[in-house]
Amino acid sequence: MYQLTFDTQAFIKQQWQKKPIVIKQAFANFEDPIAADELAGLACEEEISARIVVTKDSGWEVIQGPFEDYDTYGESHWQLLVQAVNHWYPDSQPLVEAFRFLPDWRFDDLMVSFATPQGGVGPHIDNYDVFIIQGEGERRWRVGDKGDHKVRGGDKTSPLVEDFEPIIDVVLEKGDLLYIPPGYPHCGETLTLALSYSIGFRAPSQQELLTQLADSLIDTNSGHKRFESDSESAEPGMVSQSQQQGIMHLLAELANQPDKYQTMLGQLLSQNRFELDICEGEEALDTDELVDLISQGASIARIGGLKVLRLEGDLNSRLFINGEVYPLATATEEELLTLANENWLENEQAQQLCGNNEIASLMVTLINQGLYYLAE
Repeated sequence: MYQLTFDTQAFIKQQWQKKPIVIKQAFANFEDPIAADELAGLACEEEISARIVVTKDSGWEVIQGPFEDYDTYGESHWQLLVQAVNHWYPDSQPLVEAFRFLPDWRFDDLMVSFATPQGGVGPHIDNYDVFIIQGEGERRWRVGDKGDHKVRGGDKTSPLVEDFEPIIDVVLEKGDLLYIPPGYPHCGETLTLALSYSIGFRAPSQQELLTQLADSLIDTNSGHKRFESDSESAEPGMVSQSQQQGIMHLLAELANQPDKYQTMLGQLLSQNRFELDICEGEEALDTDELVDLISQGASIARIGGLKVLRLEGDLNSRLFINGEVYPLATATEEELLTLANENWLENEQAQQLCGNNEIASLMVTLINQGLYYLAE
């Protein structure tokens, strides 16, 4: 349904994480996967992360959802942004699928915005890659070059920056795409009532990696090796450079020991930042019932946004799902990759996979947890 018109492999080589680019008509005959009133309805729900940004003479006011009505905001100068729409609105999933030429572990979420004329969020810098697809309406986007951009208001925790000299200045129309790598300042201005789709890709920071690694070492009661040296500084108050490097080398050693980092990495990369739409059944299923339902033609599907990952070169036969570890000692590498790659297991695939009792048992566990569900 949503087919990109450009060469994705050429894009990865030439633009990905290198420089911003505008691709006119990246989608031919683009149709909005969600209507403005449906988006507004999602933003009324307690579980869904949504906000309204109001443009004022003095700056931008952010109001966190959920929202009961929108009449007070008027007909211009505001924008509604709803995160992780792909978790809650299945019809948006095909748009996400178009970007699976990039790995699932990088994928963050699909954010959808409805903007009135003169609505926007101000000049800002993101620390992740983003594809902005224009739906109904028109928005003007300006993108600046990387550099030392002054933080707006002196708040170093805010992504807002002072205005910048644009290297891209373009009006996006339906089906157009703007790609922006991390670190490039950008600003959108709404010209007419508009729907926009932001597909974000995020990688872990050093802070996140070290925090997760520390937690993993504590959980497994490992990482006890201490620094040793055969020489000491002549100055009692001095820490020598060689000792500084030696101490930090203890961390570098962990990076070369897969048994120390693989579990941590799989758990971290399979987590979601936003709440999932868990779909638990009324009654728990058992393996016999699952096999019987599949024999009657049922397929098996993941809920929106669920990450199922396999680590290349993993020392263990397992999958990482939503931050948890699921051992599958009897599964082949082909079966593991099928489970990791496929959001929807057609009936024939489901029958083949569930011929392995261990996989059938896993599917029952995941269905009973509400992470997978049976479909026609």
